[in-house]
Amino acid sequence: MVENIRRAFVCGHPIAHSRSPIIHNYWLQQHGLAGSYEAVDVAPADFDAFASSLSRRGFVGGNVTIPHKEAAFRLVARREPAAEQIGAVNTLWLEDGQLCGTNTDAYGFAANLDAFAPGWSDVRVAVVLGAGGAARAIIHALKERGITDIRILNRTTARAHELADTFGENVSAHDLQGVDELVSDAGLVVNTTALGMDGDSGLPANPEYMPDTALVTDIVYVPLETPFLAAARERGLRTVDGLGMLLHQAVPGFERWFGVRPTVTDELRQRVLASMDAH
Repeated sequence: MVENIRRAFVCGHPIAHSRSPIIHNYWLQQHGLAGSYEAVDVAPADFDAFASSLSRRGFVGGNVTIPHKEAAFRLVARREPAAEQIGAVNTLWLEDGQLCGTNTDAYGFAANLDAFAPGWSDVRVAVVLGAGGAARAIIHALKERGITDIRILNRTTARAHELADTFGENVSAHDLQGVDELVSDAGLVVNTTALGMDGDSGLPANPEYMPDTALVTDIVYVPLETPFLAAARERGLRTVDGLGMLLHQAVPGFERWFGVRPTVTDELRQRVLASMDAH
């Protein structure tokens, strides 16, 4: 009798750069599970048809990345509360023939900081730089952990106000012009902007104005140490890179599709880092 092989995927456009197959196939191997996880390039025009054909294609579920997270949110029959609050879906599964979705980015962000900076949420003030889709997941995580003063700073202030209105109490919107003063009493500063990617040496905020006790983190993980994190480290501040967020956000999906809750280990981290060095 042939063992039932459970198949999962990550879809996006483009998708060749995704590290998710490395993560999930590592866990499948570690746990000796008969399963597969593959990258599927799906153009935006084809996403609805792809999502509605998962069962026919033999998939039990999968991950959704840029640019499909909002489309997935719209398509699913049932969403978990995190997805409702964040307004995007990054994890899909089939339940009783229905397409269901959640968002594990907030979980991944918090779990990464739990691993590398225990007690990180015992702060009063958190500053979030940027107001895009990623910022929504971060703000959700900060609110879940009970941080009472969350400040969103964005070049386009209207976007920041939109987010602050969505999340309500304890969340405020500000112009980037006031960044130096706004980070001066922050216990946590999170960069969700693209500054620092692709050789960009710009800093979203100057660590010189942050308190000595501030923790600085970036959700970018290519490069692993962004110019922002390097500047914060040189200033003597604690820093956490963004790779752990990618690793930890994968945990709930794997458990849902394959029935085993995996752990994020240093060996897995090194494997993903090695793949980044190879490119």
